[in-house]
Amino acid sequence: MTLFSEQPGDDGLPGRARAFAMAAVMTSTLMAVFDGSMVNIALPQMAHALQVTTSVAVWFANGYLLSAAMTLAIFAALATRFGFRAVFLFGLTLFTLASLGCAVASSAEILIAMRILQGIGGAATLSIAPAILRSVFPGRLLGRILGLNALLIASSTAIAPVLGGTLLDALSWPWLFAVNVIPGSVAIALALKAIPHQPGLKLQKFDAAGSVLSATLLGSLIMAANSFAEPHATTHALNTAVYGWSLLALVSGLAFIWRIRRAAAPLLPPVIFTSTRFSLAALTSLASFISQGITFVALPFLFQSVYGYSAFTSALLFTPWPVGIVLVAPHAGRLADKYSPSVISTLGLGVFVIGLALLAMLPAHAASWDIGLRSLICGMGFGCFQSPNNREMLSSVAREFSSYASGVLAIVRTFGQCLGAAIVGVMLAAMASSNPVTQEALAVRMSLWAAVIASGAAIAFSVSRLRYLHHGVV
Repeated sequence: MTLFSEQPGDDGLPGRARAFAMAAVMTSTLMAVFDGSMVNIALPQMAHALQVTTSVAVWFANGYLLSAAMTLAIFAALATRFGFRAVFLFGLTLFTLASLGCAVASSAEILIAMRILQGIGGAATLSIAPAILRSVFPGRLLGRILGLNALLIASSTAIAPVLGGTLLDALSWPWLFAVNVIPGSVAIALALKAIPHQPGLKLQKFDAAGSVLSATLLGSLIMAANSFAEPHATTHALNTAVYGWSLLALVSGLAFIWRIRRAAAPLLPPVIFTSTRFSLAALTSLASFISQGITFVALPFLFQSVYGYSAFTSALLFTPWPVGIVLVAPHAGRLADKYSPSVISTLGLGVFVIGLALLAMLPAHAASWDIGLRSLICGMGFGCFQSPNNREMLSSVAREFSSYASGVLAIVRTFGQCLGAAIVGVMLAAMASSNPVTQEALAVRMSLWAAVIASGAAIAFSVSRLRYLHHGVV
């Protein structure tokens, strides 16, 4: 394969070692993304088995996502201190052991604790996965390998509910976690064999204050977004929670900015944001993942509540989306190694927004082939956008800042998807009335148009960076 063939002057690892490192990184990514998505479908069964309320069961999912989001920036910084190998192996081992703990958990408290540990382990691997790929592959292949990584993340997110439902039908909810043990063990062995030590690391002082502020900022942002999505979000009691979390996010955000500007070794170096192309690529990614997050939550309501499809059929209707990504993402990554990544990703966003608008304009009674075709267009557009945009982010900073850029990439993806889901919750809560079916249909339509607006903002950010292509702006 050309990915593993060597050419004179290549940096990174030799071809065979590249293959082992890529297998370790992508296996860990696959497990972390699946566990962040496919557990949702099992929440009712898990709540019944452990004899807890739905409000408690929600934390089987939220505990993972929240702990992951809160620690992404921390592990990206730790990688510059201890190296990719040590942080990756720590995260992968913790994730695998916590998966086993989830599978044998006998109470809700133990399961939530294990899910929090899983999220921390997942954050350690996801935060630096693109940076590891950049370090082991030569620059000429960066777009191609990031295309495969983006394909894996996007398609895994879409396929996870189908896999989760299949495992639940055939086995039981503990197997959603037990299936991670064998691939996790294999990935650990591959990482030990292939991911190299990084000589010459400087053991600089770790920014403990910055890490606390970062975790508080990201955690409170997600809690504020989730609070908006509660069914009783318009009540005075919940408004108090929303305002409280939002105020905490504002205060910790301002304190974090103040800290990284003054610390000798900040958790997130402000210098990476002096690259205009990096900053605009990050904003583009955030807006696009908000759009994707909205769509992935709104479409199941559209398929099941409005069109009356079964849960299994609804899961199948998602299939064209990852198929579109599979068809386009590797080619987009390859083209990004030869031509301007920002131009390619902007074109992809244009196709993506067309697909979203087509979904928002679906007729009152839509055939499955019609839904599938419009979803396919979305997948092809997103597949064309994501890997070139990721390449732009990583290649716009110096190699010594790769882990920070990789962490920012993971943060905007995670937060964008969480915010997108919260937006759908806000729409559904705002439209609650005596005629829930009609109002839910309207809320879903409005959510899909919100996704179109978010992807339109992504296009605006992406287009704005094109003017820097011929001016030598970093």
